[in-house]
Amino acid sequence: MNVTLLGSLTCWTIGLLIPLCAAVPGSPSAKILPPSWNAKAAADTVLAGLFKVSAPEVKGAHDAEFVMVGDRAYVVYEANDVQPGEAANWPFVYAALAVVNAKTRVVERHLPIARSGQAFANETLPAGACFVPRILQLNDRTLRCYFASESPGQRQSVTWFIDFDLERQAFANHIHRAKLTTAAGVGDMTPQRFHADAAALGFPREPKDFGLYVFDSFKVFDGKTYVALNNYPGGQNALAVLNAERDTFEVLGHYNEPAAFKLTESAVNRLPDGTWLAICRQEGGNRNYTFTTSPDGRRWSTNAFRALVPNGASSKPTFDHFNGLYYLGWQEATKVADVSRSVFNIEVSRDGVNWERKYRFETVKSFQYPAFHQHAGAIYLIATQGDADASRKERIMFGRLE
Repeated sequence: MNVTLLGSLTCWTIGLLIPLCAAVPGSPSAKILPPSWNAKAAADTVLAGLFKVSAPEVKGAHDAEFVMVGDRAYVVYEANDVQPGEAANWPFVYAALAVVNAKTRVVERHLPIARSGQAFANETLPAGACFVPRILQLNDRTLRCYFASESPGQRQSVTWFIDFDLERQAFANHIHRAKLTTAAGVGDMTPQRFHADAAALGFPREPKDFGLYVFDSFKVFDGKTYVALNNYPGGQNALAVLNAERDTFEVLGHYNEPAAFKLTESAVNRLPDGTWLAICRQEGGNRNYTFTTSPDGRRWSTNAFRALVPNGASSKPTFDHFNGLYYLGWQEATKVADVSRSVFNIEVSRDGVNWERKYRFETVKSFQYPAFHQHAGAIYLIATQGDADASRKERIMFGRLE
C-alpha cells in the first residue's frame, strides 16, 4: 500500500489508483466559496454601497481608474459637460480627477487634468479629446496621470503625462510626452509607432492615427511595473513594462492572433508557475472573450475561447490578484431589460485554472469598465453607470467590493 498525489487529491491506492479522499484544503481544486454562496446577492450588496464621484456638471463619464493613498482614492476618468457617452472625436471630452475620502464617503475635490487646447507652462495641447486617463503612484509625494490627446483623421494621437503633488493636492503646470520603446528604438508614444512594431512581425490590420491607450491596471512583479497596451480601433494588444522613471513604455510582446477576431482591451496577470495569461475583448465573430498565454511575456499563444466564459460581450475585462486569489471579471452578453452591459461576472481561482463565480452584477444602470484595487485590507472598485442614455456612460461610481 502506498500514498500517491493525484493532481490535488491525496489518495490511498491498492494496486490500482482508486481515490478515497477529498481535496486538500487550500489546494487548487479545493472549493473557495461555501455551497450556499449567492453571487448575485453578494453583488447586490456591493451595488447598494456605491456612490457617485464624478463632478455634478459632468453629463458623460467613462473609463475610470484609481489609486488609494491613505484614506483617499484618487479617481481619474473621461468627462464631458455636454452629453452622455464619450467618443474619441468629441473634442469636448477631457480628463478629470476626483479626490474621494473612502472612510467618510465624501468627494473632497474635483480637478480637471487636461482638456483640448489647454496651455501649460511648457506645452499647449492641440485640439482634440483627452482620452482614457490612467494613474500610478510614483512615491510618497507624487502621483502620475497618463492620458491620450487625439483627434481622429487629423493627426497622430500622443500619450502624455502630468504629475500630481499629494502634499499640495495640486497638479504640476508641466506636461510631458510619454515614450514608447519598440524594436525600432525609442520615440513618442503614438499609434503609428505601436502599429509599426506589430506590423514588422506580420500584424495585418491597417494602422490608425488614434486609439493607443494604457489600458489595464498597472501591476508589479519582481519590482517591475507592467501594463497592457491597446489600440481599440486597430484591434491591437501588447504587454509592456515601464522603465524606472515611469516615462517610457517598452513593448515586450504582441498578442493579436487570430487577427480576424479583432482583439482589443485586454487584462493580464501572471500565474503561480510564472506564465502570463491575458483575457481579450473581441470585436469580431461572436464577440466572446478569448485567452492567450505566454511563458515570458514576449511569445504569446494564439487566442482561444475557454469554457469559463461562454457568452461574453464586447467590453473591458479585469484580471486581478488579491489575498491569494485571482479575480477575473467579464461582461456577459445577457441583458437586463434590454440594457447594454447590464451583467458583469467575477470568477475567483487559486491557480487560474479552477474557477468559481463570486459576484454577478445585474442592474439596469449597467455595470461596465470596472477597476479593482486592494488597500489596507479592503478591495475597492470604480465602475461606469447611468440611468437614461442607451450607453449608460453618465457617471463614475466608487465603493467597496469586500
